Amino acid sequence: MIQFLTRRLFLVLPVLVGILLVTFVITRLVPGDPCYVMLGEKATIATCNDFKARFGLDKSIPEQFARYVYNIAQGDFGTSLKDRRPITTIIGERLPMTIELTILAMIFSTIFGILLGVISALKRNSILDTLTMLLANMGVSMPVFWLGLLLAYLFALVLKGTPFQLPPSGRLSAGMSIIPLAKTWGITDAQGFKAFGLALLSNSAILNGLLTGNFALTLDALKHLILPSVAVGTISLSVIARMTRSSLLEVLGQDYIRTARAKGLRYALVIRKHALRNALIPIVTIIGIQTGNLLSGAVLTETIFSLPGVGSRMVEAILGRDYPVVQGFSVVIALIFVFTNLIVDASYAYLDPRVRVK
Repeated sequence: MIQFLTRRLFLVLPVLVGILLVTFVITRLVPGDPCYVMLGEKATIATCNDFKARFGLDKSIPEQFARYVYNIAQGDFGTSLKDRRPITTIIGERLPMTIELTILAMIFSTIFGILLGVISALKRNSILDTLTMLLANMGVSMPVFWLGLLLAYLFALVLKGTPFQLPPSGRLSAGMSIIPLAKTWGITDAQGFKAFGLALLSNSAILNGLLTGNFALTLDALKHLILPSVAVGTISLSVIARMTRSSLLEVLGQDYIRTARAKGLRYALVIRKHALRNALIPIVTIIGIQTGNLLSGAVLTETIFSLPGVGSRMVEAILGRDYPVVQGFSVVIALIFVFTNLIVDASYAYLDPRVRVK
């Protein structure tokens, strides 16, 4: 297992270098000069020359890339061209929101997706199977922005005043606020990765509430994330359900399943211990892919529900030609995506020991 994971880790480095190169080049190819975009009518030739010299944009592209990689290796993601703040500070503010949304959406889609897929496979060609797959196809076809608005209307207006009422937008209710953990714990000397880690924990309302004992904050944050998680997780749920059904049906037709049944093993035990475990490999692959999609594609959901996450900030940075912000978020998302794939690879080795020797 250790050798298997070590080989996978060695493959991460060229992937990250490729991501850095592609992101760097693409941001430079986007039409528009960041100086003129940000300064507008105030931008003169002298002002723009000073602007480019201050942020190193007057250097050649290879020199800019080499300097950028060198700074990244030291944990320096640069400074925003727009608001002059360190990229690590912006990431620490925005990333926790998106991670919370992604995790909750994947928990929702994985649990219900696998459950619906198993039910559909076990009741093959029945009315229940047809209805389940019909709902799955509707989930894949349903636009996120439409479903988000529909859920907000239903649970915020139609069910207003009932126990099922949910907040239609925002991250926290009025009067709720997040207190930095450094302030709560009296930490004044946090720097570098320690400060970045504290910022990530502090700006995660769910973890902040749990770590400080402010469970009202945690519950309020969870309540605000229910509708966005359902809206963004519906497509993943549908994909997982369809993959679970097809994978389980394929396994149920294998000889060892018939042999297990012929030996007199209980049907539930055969499904749980023999069929489902062997059917999980393609399902785990889909879950890993969908996690990356949710992490990098929650722009519409964050916009509809007014959530201050990575997606909305990335759009602002792209429109404003804020290169360092776009590159910083892209690198962080890529790192999380690579880490997710590493977990998927580890699960392969656990579910199927034959993978470890490849």
